[in-house]
Amino acid sequence: MRLIVFFMAGTLFLNEISAAEYPETEWSLASPASMGLDEPSLLRARDYALSGKGSGCVLFRGKQVLSWGDPDTLYDLKSSSKSIGVTLLGVALKDQLVDWDDAAVKHHPEFAVLPESNRETEWIPKITLRMLADQTAGFDKPGGYAPLLFEPGTTWNYSDGGPNWLAECLTLVYRRDLNDVLFERIFKPIGIAPHEIVWRKHAYRPERIGEIRSREFGSGFQANVNAMSRIGYLYLNEGKWKEEVLLPASFVQRARRPAPETAALPTHSPEKGDDFGKASQHYSTLWWNNADGALAEVPRDAFWSWGLYDSLIFVVPSLDLVAVRAGESWARKPGAGHYDVLEPFFVPLVFACPKVDRQEGDFP
Repeated sequence: MRLIVFFMAGTLFLNEISAAEYPETEWSLASPASMGLDEPSLLRARDYALSGKGSGCVLFRGKQVLSWGDPDTLYDLKSSSKSIGVTLLGVALKDQLVDWDDAAVKHHPEFAVLPESNRETEWIPKITLRMLADQTAGFDKPGGYAPLLFEPGTTWNYSDGGPNWLAECLTLVYRRDLNDVLFERIFKPIGIAPHEIVWRKHAYRPERIGEIRSREFGSGFQANVNAMSRIGYLYLNEGKWKEEVLLPASFVQRARRPAPETAALPTHSPEKGDDFGKASQHYSTLWWNNADGALAEVPRDAFWSWGLYDSLIFVVPSLDLVAVRAGESWARKPGAGHYDVLEPFFVPLVFACPKVDRQEGDFP
């Protein structure tokens, strides 16, 4: 039994979570009532998800308590691919092949040399793997060979180019197709079959680095909700699957909260003035999170992947909760905040979960 403390809407909660239950071929099923969940809240989340059609499921304490749509349909995950692809950085850290603060050029001699204007900045040697994972390397948005807009480590800027450079660095670290590495080290051990998640054809860059097949993290995967849910459950359990440690716990924990120096950075506002809700304060390791409490009714340890069409892998360790959905984009209201579109899905899921109020003497 483990105890997790979390804050929500100004209240301190204590949640008791039993040892993780892992699926075999399929998830174990349980009714919401049998797990102490509020079913009307779950159904509100599902109904909102279905306003964008598609498929999804909810896991609570290792059991599937709700599902909708076709579990076998492959969806284009767009930028949720970043959160899946960065798992390979965790594998390389576990293998002690890289360090967070390695200069990218240490692993990729041709790093960032296109466009040629990047050479003139003299910023290339300053870019680290950490910066590529935190979107602070300074690259412009496009996933191809984008220019550097800022001195590395001075500004948060959402980019597809930076994550694609990270994919190339890791390709050269392993000198293998990253698809083979992912299936060998992560997907096969957690029960994802090859037909459940596939890399799409490159959208931005050549498909080979020399003789090695390369991949793109920027928007690279198509997957079904079973694959998405298993990835979420691996992250919920801090990189452990059954008795095997697949990722360092410290790597997974970092996705929940940006480093203080990252959170303090300004956020670049592109042409529409969208600063992603001061994203430097709630983005880390190519995952979005609620570390700054931007979603007031969602626990601050929550974190999620998020791609175009609102593909989501939503993970809340303090509630032992994972929810995934993919389909079409949800409707946006004019002038709404960056996270507002997520609230009708996330908040009912949170409110569906049982909570234990703080008792005197529980905490120092």
